Amino acid sequence: MLMQQKISPFHITVLTYMAQAGMVLFTLPRSLADYFGTNGWLVLIPCFLLSSFNIWLITLVFRLGQGRSVFAILEQSVPKLLLYPFYLLLAGTWLIFGCMIGKKYVLVFQMLSFPSTNPMMFKLAIDVLAFLLLIKGIQGISKAATLFFWMAAWMILLLVWFVPSFRWERFTPFLLKGGHDQVKGAIEVYSAFLGYELSIFLFPYVNKNKKSMLGIYAGNLFLTLNYLGLTLICFGFYSLGQLKKLLYPVLDLLAYIQFPFIERLENLLYGFFLFLILITLVMYWWAAQITAQRMMPKLNMKILLLILISISYLISFIPKTLDQVNVWIMNLGYAVTGIAFGLPMLLILILLVQKKGGASTG
Repeated sequence: MLMQQKISPFHITVLTYMAQAGMVLFTLPRSLADYFGTNGWLVLIPCFLLSSFNIWLITLVFRLGQGRSVFAILEQSVPKLLLYPFYLLLAGTWLIFGCMIGKKYVLVFQMLSFPSTNPMMFKLAIDVLAFLLLIKGIQGISKAATLFFWMAAWMILLLVWFVPSFRWERFTPFLLKGGHDQVKGAIEVYSAFLGYELSIFLFPYVNKNKKSMLGIYAGNLFLTLNYLGLTLICFGFYSLGQLKKLLYPVLDLLAYIQFPFIERLENLLYGFFLFLILITLVMYWWAAQITAQRMMPKLNMKILLLILISISYLISFIPKTLDQVNVWIMNLGYAVTGIAFGLPMLLILILLVQKKGGASTG
């Protein structure tokens, strides 16, 4: 039997970044301005620190568990039958969360370019692409994520276009004035960082050294720097009142870029964001797949994926409008955030109990 190829730290960095960067990117500046008011971009810093603490918990699981998989740790101490409802909850949450991310992208894409086309046709096309990626396994996904990263990373340079129109006086000397519902806003903004928690399932596919886990920190840091650059440009380009009113300030920002040989450049650029969205939903579906596979180990992987994606596609018919999809994403975001912190803490507790039990029996 051939030794399984390990995922390099660089690929882990790219996977983490691509799993985190999703649809929230388009509304993040508005959320920061609306919920936190003046200089709301500063909220990104505690969100980064909190996500880094969560990643530290994940690396602690890796170290205490000596690189064992999440499932191996759980099943050593808890009977499988009792774990099945927990697995079902995890798989269902990640499956539907990824589904709604894809549905939101499709609805905005339809609104921008194809208002008369049935959005579920686009959703079906994205689901087929996701299926083709998922059957390649996590190594194939990581290679595709790296390719997509280089295809989309150049768009960061577009921020330079807005530097001449940037005004520092728009920031004002006041900090976090004019906001509301800041607890709700903090959870919504923190959801922009979600995706790193899926790295907890990469343990069996990485080398058992510190460099592998450093890739997760690097991906999170790169995402934060991108968010800071984007939100600083938005806060310096728009007034606070404009930012609060614009539904998708990043798309409006892209609309300011004009070339004589291309009309409506923002539509073309929005298409490039498909690479980010696709890897985000694929990573959530991959986590759902390997969790469901644990309950049905004898079922063929491709058949299981077909069943899961079919269920997801049928569920995506339920919310019809962007507002409805946003409600689903917000509620599921609460659950995903809870899992992001709760799962590693549960595993740390189990590992400490296992270690104590091993020491006492030894």
